[in-house]
Amino acid sequence: MLMNQRKSLKELNLLDKFLFDEAMDDPENVKTMLDIILSQNTNLKHPPQTEKEQRTSTDNRQIRLDVYAIDEDDVIYEVEAQKENTHNLPKRSRLYQGIIDSKLLPPGVVDFNLLNEVLIVLIMPFDLFGYGLYRYTFQMRCEEVPELKLDDGATRIFLNTRGIHPELVSPELIELLKYMERSTDEVSRACGSKRIQEMHRRICQIKASEKTEVKYMQSWEEKILIKQEGIAEGERIALERINRLNQKLIEQGRFDDLTKAVSDSVYQKKLLKEFKI
Repeated sequence: MLMNQRKSLKELNLLDKFLFDEAMDDPENVKTMLDIILSQNTNLKHPPQTEKEQRTSTDNRQIRLDVYAIDEDDVIYEVEAQKENTHNLPKRSRLYQGIIDSKLLPPGVVDFNLLNEVLIVLIMPFDLFGYGLYRYTFQMRCEEVPELKLDDGATRIFLNTRGIHPELVSPELIELLKYMERSTDEVSRACGSKRIQEMHRRICQIKASEKTEVKYMQSWEEKILIKQEGIAEGERIALERINRLNQKLIEQGRFDDLTKAVSDSVYQKKLLKEFKI
């Protein structure tokens, strides 16, 4: 059943994680995206890294950054395509910011002015904040003096592919966001942007690659395996809890409760809570 739900590689859009990561392996695609989003000319210092693992120590939570890039001015960019509203994106972006910052200064360096400027960009097919904007840009400002910017070098941008205020952003950004949601020949042809059309040509090459097709299938199979292992582990834990409950009921001679719990899942949950299992 799960295999039947898999899109073909050719059906994927740039908002789909696999295609996004594959596309962003190409520095030209990263440059095109950053140039359009930020209205600038971005010159990357190193090839971008996709699925970059970050953690502050072996004991702390790890995160995987979809696209991690640095330009010639040492500005750091983290870009993520997010199809689902997990209802934690603002705080997730805060976690990203903190973990990235924690890696920027070598041990012993105390000049915090050496911290790189960091831009975190999340692209999503929904309006996270409900104002109908295509772009929401956040930087630290003083509540008492709104025009006073903290200037700490941290910027977080949330892009909404379904905005309704085109007058506030460039037409090319709107075309890019529409193309990311539907990365098709039809949408590409409708774009006036030559840069997006050239990006589409590169995306088509990715979709036509047999090597990428195999990689996509392997990635899908790995996800299925992980999900199946998770289900199996959940079933094992549930069985252990029920066995512990049954043992306690037998030890206390509560055979009526034991019989009722077998056929009444609500009552069984009540007993599990009672015994703190």
